[in-house]
Amino acid sequence: MNEPSKRTIGLTGGIGTGKTTVSHYLATVCRIKVLDADTYAREAVQKNSPILQIIKERYGAEICLNNGELDRKKLGNIIFNNSQEKKWLESQIHPYVRQRFQADMENAQEQILVLDIPLLFESKLTYLVTEIWVVYCSYEEQLQRIMKRNHLTEKEAIARIKSQLPMDEKVKKADVILDNSSTLEALYQQIEQKLNKE
Repeated sequence: MNEPSKRTIGLTGGIGTGKTTVSHYLATVCRIKVLDADTYAREAVQKNSPILQIIKERYGAEICLNNGELDRKKLGNIIFNNSQEKKWLESQIHPYVRQRFQADMENAQEQILVLDIPLLFESKLTYLVTEIWVVYCSYEEQLQRIMKRNHLTEKEAIARIKSQLPMDEKVKKADVILDNSSTLEALYQQIEQKLNKE
């Protein structure tokens, strides 16, 4: 499995805190291999997949678009307003994501790996990593970013924030906190600093 000689960074944060920006910088500028939970989760529910079939059985064919792909907005409206349904959906997707992580980690030759996992704590995947990085910004900034990026109302954005573990709890569990309240340059500096600490 995950041999201790390998530095494995678990990258997480709240929705809209800038985790994707950090992940992108690590992959493109620092040239570090990033394994992405969201990519695996999208694979899990791709058109004609067994998991998408189960989702359709639960919510009806109208949970899919005309082309047979999952209607993410419709599903989002269900799960972000109903914690039981969210739990059910995660119980379908998380095992697949976990398997994909383990397989790709076993095959990776790199000495440093980044696992980009938005729900690192919620999905209990901390055992896969040797250190935890949390990307942080203020609640107000987080709210504004989500509303702007996802074209959501304030109420919809708040529902998405509330569906995750509170930021202050994530920060408490972090080995490294990246503060994304200032400029991109400041954020990149923090990344370089934390990456190069031995």
